[in-house]
Amino acid sequence: MGTKRTTSKVCAEDRAANLARLKRIEGQIRGIAQMVESDRYCVDVLTQIAAAQSALRSVGRELLRHHLRHCVVDAAKRGGAELDAASDELIELLYKNAR
Repeated sequence: MGTKRTTSKVCAEDRAANLARLKRIEGQIRGIAQMVESDRYCVDVLTQIAAAQSALRSVGRELLRHHLRHCVVDAAKRGGAELDAASDELIELLYKNAR
């Protein structure tokens, strides 16, 4: 098992905002499940799914912004293998999120 990595320089305000967004998304997902259970109109369910996906992308965008500004910048300052690893990781992350 590898070493556990953590993020760097996350301010309490940003963490709280992301957690609040995720709690709202969690509620949206529960609401979607209830809609499916109660046989709501397909378009209504799909509209709510699109809204939840958009909300998740918003949280992801904020996390990516933080990762670039702090984690990747810190790796760039250290240079060498750490910069190479951070660059490769970022490319893979962008590729995964571009789908």
